Parts: sequence; C-alpha cells; structure tokens
Amino acid sequence: MTRQMQIDFVSDVSCPWCVIGLRGLEQALVAVGDLLDAEIHFQPFELNPQMPAEGQEIGEHIRQKYGSTPEQSAANRTMIRDRAAALGFAMTMAEGSRIYNTFDAHRLLHWAGLEGGEAQRALKHALFDAYFTQGRNPGDVEVLVEAAGKAGLDREAAREVIESGRYTDEVRAEERHWQAEGISAVPAAIIDGKYLISGGQPEAFERALRSIAAEN
Repeated sequence: MTRQMQIDFVSDVSCPWCVIGLRGLEQALVAVGDLLDAEIHFQPFELNPQMPAEGQEIGEHIRQKYGSTPEQSAANRTMIRDRAAALGFAMTMAEGSRIYNTFDAHRLLHWAGLEGGEAQRALKHALFDAYFTQGRNPGDVEVLVEAAGKAGLDREAAREVIESGRYTDEVRAEERHWQAEGISAVPAAIIDGKYLISGGQPEAFERALRSIAAEN
C-alpha cells in the first residue's frame, strides 16, 4: 500500500545546500517509488534577513559572517559545485558573485503554494536556477516574474503579488513558526510534522524515508 506523506521543506533561495538537499530528496522519492506518495510544501527561512536590496559580494559576506579566508571560501564553493553537479545541477557562483535579500521570493513561493499542483516546486527550481546558475538577483521584480512564468504561473498575477507586498504577514508568521519549532539551519525536511531529516545525500534521504514508511 502506498503511504501518503507530507514533507515541509524549510529552505532559502540563496542557500546552496538547499539546492543539494532538494535534489537529494527528489532523487530519494524516485528511488522509493510507489512506497510513498509525498506532497512537498516549501517553507520560508531567510539566512540573511537584514541583507539590503543591492546585496553583498559573496567573498566579503562569508568573511564577515564566518571568518573564512578567501582560500577557504573558494575551496568550499568548489566542493558545493561538485556536490550539486553530481545531482544534476549546475552552479556558477564564484568570487564576485553576490548574496541578495530573498524575502520577496518567499512571498512569491507562498502565493505559488496557494495556486496548488506542482507550481510551487516548479517555482522553487526556477528561482534556484536564476540565482545559482544564471547569477541573477532573486529579489529583483523582473527576475521573479520571469521565474513565475517558467513555473507556469501567471506573470501579471505574480507581478501584482510582488509589487503589492501581499503575503508579508503570512510569510513572517511562517518564519517565526519554524524558528519556534527549533529550525535554525537549512535545509530541513520535516515529515508529517514529526520527523526531521537534514542534509542532502539521496541515500540518506532514501534510508530515512523507507524507515519512516515502515513505522506506519
């Protein structure tokens, strides 16, 4: 019998490990096949909620936030790039790339979730591609509208959501909820509101999903 499952995937658009985590989760769901019928809901988490609209150069940001040297940052980017490539995703971030504010992207994702179907997941992938592969600003109105169109959503409706500030209160409330639940780092996948899975390896996700399904 196929087990119904809800997965809340807490993540940020500018988090490279969230790309790896989502890819790993999706590959694991394919691997378990008919064992599970999972519905993924994308939940907001801002790594840098105070980031200004113009963003910050990534090397400078990493040095200030983590104390990493340029050499350490470069090595970390290479490792992340390789991990993403192994999961079929191309990352082009390098020294000189920028970190941006992602709050409007989370508002748009909230709206996409209300539209139903696979729209929210398609938008999440489009935003990851815009930022990590194309190097574009995921807080820019035109970038967001284009991503919405690629996800099969109405572009003018997306523009109205962005420019009106709609869903600000709802997204803030969701962020507070997941923080209150103890989520302090992303990606985090919460299964049926009870089980927490972190990381990005498809094999680890698959083991966890099979174990959870077996318990029920």
